[in-house]
Amino acid sequence: MFHILTITYQQPADVIAEMRPAHMEWLQAEIEAGRLILTGRLESQQGGVLITGDISTEAAEELMAADPYSQAGLVHYERVGFTGGGRARGL
Repeated sequence: MFHILTITYQQPADVIAEMRPAHMEWLQAEIEAGRLILTGRLESQQGGVLITGDISTEAAEELMAADPYSQAGLVHYERVGFTGGGRARGL
C-alpha cells in the first residue's frame, strides 16, 4: 500500500521555520530508507505532501508520528492509502 500524507501547518511560519532543519533531516533519512519516495511543500506554503513507498498503514502512521513537526505539535497530518496498481517503470 502506498500513502499520500498531507501536512497542514498549525503554527505561524516563524515557528515552523525553527523546526524545519530537524524536519528536513528526518525527511532525508526516510527517503534514504525507502519509506518516502517524494516530498514537497505545498504551493500555498501552508503545509506539504509526502508520498510513501509500498509500506503498511501502520508504518505510515508511525512515519507521521515520528516527524519532528508532529512531535512538536506544529502540524496536522492526513493519510490516504492507495494500491499503486499503475506505475511508471522503475517505481
